[in-house]
Amino acid sequence: MIETPYLLFLGDAPDQLAAKVAIGIRDWRPENAVGQYRMDGCKADLGLKDLSLAEAKAAGAKTLVIGVANRGGVISAAWKEVLIEALEMGYDLASGLHNLLRDEGDLVAAAQTHGGTLHDVRVPTDGYPIANGKKRSGKRCLAVGTDCSAGKMYTAMSMDAEMRKRGMKSTFRATGQTGILITGQGVPLDAVVADFMAGSVEYLTPDNDADHWDHIEGQGSLFHISYSGVTMALVHGGQPDALILCHEPTRTHMRGLPEYALPTLERLRDTALPLARVANPDCQVAGVSINTQHLSEDEARAYIAKVEADMGIPATDPYRFGAGKLVEGLAAL
Repeated sequence: MIETPYLLFLGDAPDQLAAKVAIGIRDWRPENAVGQYRMDGCKADLGLKDLSLAEAKAAGAKTLVIGVANRGGVISAAWKEVLIEALEMGYDLASGLHNLLRDEGDLVAAAQTHGGTLHDVRVPTDGYPIANGKKRSGKRCLAVGTDCSAGKMYTAMSMDAEMRKRGMKSTFRATGQTGILITGQGVPLDAVVADFMAGSVEYLTPDNDADHWDHIEGQGSLFHISYSGVTMALVHGGQPDALILCHEPTRTHMRGLPEYALPTLERLRDTALPLARVANPDCQVAGVSINTQHLSEDEARAYIAKVEADMGIPATDPYRFGAGKLVEGLAAL
């Protein structure tokens, strides 16, 4: 178990989106965050209190969580200075990066010397099977995006929370580092050996009651050259009954790929649905989730209304305006 509360380490994050792990914890488990730690040059800000390691320790922080998801998941030499100091002060460390804490000899030595624990959440903990594609009982909803970091996790968590509020049977199924740090369980999908990725999603979403919905945390994008493979594992291993299309309308290109333009929502629908129907011929698109964080309220409502008119299905920003429309979209299938 990762001890709470956390001090959220933002390091030298180049922009707000790079701190998406910390942002997710702030938004979904605010009681677990005593503050943020930012290095010189950090361009992300959670709006939490900036604390030194000593100040956060005095406030009760037990674990320094690396809240940055940089390209390649690398622990820099500059970060290490802070991480080692934290271990020397009695912190545990938690990370979801591909660059594992346990593979860094100096971090391991400091943890052993000072009694700290290194938590690598991006390490598969079970022996996952190869997918078999057999039909499972229960219902499954998968969020798919026009791009990475477009709001797929927030969509799934918002829908799960709304269903629970309505007394419906629902479970959020985490497939990435942020979801696992928030909920304490899940499959670190992009760290699973490729042949077993789809099988790990089957394992994560087993047989359930006929009226129970699993909300599967989406990853990557079918249109993102770097990360489309993990998305395909979710589409086939998840065997979804419903897809929610996710989009952030202010972007001019794919995340980290300036030469690639974002697909339209119509193109996402027309690509994702036939692929999903390979595993579940009855799959349907139930709604559209719009990440409107960079739009004013009037702009957001106007954009959502246009999407609904163009697509003919419910659309909303589930985090900003509530997930009711999307839950009702599932009920209408």
